[in-house]
Amino acid sequence: MADRTGAPSTPGGPVPQPPTPQPPRFTGEQPPPAPREFRAVWVSTVANIDWPSRSNLSVAKQQAEALAILDRAKAINLNAIVLQVRPSADAIYPSKLEPWSEYLTGLQGKEPQPAYDPLQFWIAEAHARGLELHAWFNPYRVRNAGARSPLAREHIANSKPQLVKQYGKYLWMDPGEPAAAQHTLDVILDVVRRYDIDGVHIDDYFYPYPVEATSANGAEAAALDAVPSNGQRAELEFPDQASWQRYVQGGGQLDRASWRRQNVNQMIEAIYTGVHKEKSWVRFGISPFGIGRPDRRPLGIVGFSQYDKLYADAELWLQNGWLDYFAPQLYWPIAQAPQAFPVLLDYWQAQNRRGRHLWPGLYTSRIDDSARSFTPEEIAQQIEVTRSRAGVAGHIHFSMAPLMQNRKGVYERLRSSYQSAALIPATPWLGATAPAAPAVNARRSANGMSLKLSADKNVVQYAIWAKYGDEWRFTTAPAALTEILLPDAAGAPVSAVVVTAVDRLGNESPRVTAPTL
Repeated sequence: MADRTGAPSTPGGPVPQPPTPQPPRFTGEQPPPAPREFRAVWVSTVANIDWPSRSNLSVAKQQAEALAILDRAKAINLNAIVLQVRPSADAIYPSKLEPWSEYLTGLQGKEPQPAYDPLQFWIAEAHARGLELHAWFNPYRVRNAGARSPLAREHIANSKPQLVKQYGKYLWMDPGEPAAAQHTLDVILDVVRRYDIDGVHIDDYFYPYPVEATSANGAEAAALDAVPSNGQRAELEFPDQASWQRYVQGGGQLDRASWRRQNVNQMIEAIYTGVHKEKSWVRFGISPFGIGRPDRRPLGIVGFSQYDKLYADAELWLQNGWLDYFAPQLYWPIAQAPQAFPVLLDYWQAQNRRGRHLWPGLYTSRIDDSARSFTPEEIAQQIEVTRSRAGVAGHIHFSMAPLMQNRKGVYERLRSSYQSAALIPATPWLGATAPAAPAVNARRSANGMSLKLSADKNVVQYAIWAKYGDEWRFTTAPAALTEILLPDAAGAPVSAVVVTAVDRLGNESPRVTAPTL
């Protein structure tokens, strides 16, 4: 649901309007530890939600729009982009496994002209700005309901039709077919091998959201409204009878629902294992629907069951540590008691006994012109809720469009929530060895303090504290830069600098106090 095209209605109670937070002041002989928070945004390519703004743009316009998104993210002090690279068994990069996406050129299978690699472009430009790039894959969807162009000859619906099922207006891979799961795994690992991504990300589309028997449309909106059907709406059965019968005839003992969950579980574990076997530093994240299984929910929480309908046993994935970050889509207001944001966040925190990163998804796109629109203050308050929980250190906005459009002033409001840059929290279970300290030289210039920097090859970023008067201010810089300027503030030149080197897992070197000349 992180890439749906329709915005469902969500009731919410009144939200108090606290004053805009003031920037913290850090004083003393030494600066505090570097601030850490995962601040990301989903960039959807399906249906041209975020990028490109429409199909068949020129390459120059595609690239200009990508740069505008990256510059906007950097300006607001975000530190990661979650880019949808596989919307519907297709690709926004050259692939021998799947065809080019229609959302780039308007025709599935048609490459951009002049030829370029959009994913490589995004990665290079994100890293140049000190932003991480996480590649977002839809694991099972084969064709979106709103797709327009004909399927390419090499598309899996044509090349391996036995793995694909018609479900309402969708085409969907059958998770009960081992070859379908293997195809998705092959696609993901191909990207991990060929591209310098920082993370692999999958969303909430496992088995499809139920389609009503009287309608071909999916039930994503009804699920987010979180009103259980109580059996009143007949649903189409997912057409996996053939794979189910093979399982039964092969001696399988699980009931059908448990078997479906097992199919998904096996793929989740395989992705986690496969990604880290290829590159140990690439983190694997999942953003499931935000309400937990019915038999474990907090008192008063009601709504759609991904456990029973999508066959997503998210609690098990956390229990087994089959992910590096967990981003449940908590797309309801703080004051909406049956799906209250803080209560749901606390639920997932309690399930997270392995201490994986917990970075919830925020429904920033719900800031719109509907009667049930969120206010920017709702999103800002949800960020403050995450910061009040010791086990939560980040969040992801869905999606980039409201930030680019500055809906109801949300861009300015979030600038006050992100007062400075922040490092991404470290991931010690994947590696905890700190890099060596960087070499730093500082020299006064006419406009500030010029730093010359060098570090080991495993370093991707510098964390920099600069002292202005009695106050320390924090910033970051990509390790590709060998020289940066810390500009003087009005009436307060830079008087001291402290630098650390940071590797791909967020490990920070010993501090270096730069000698100033």
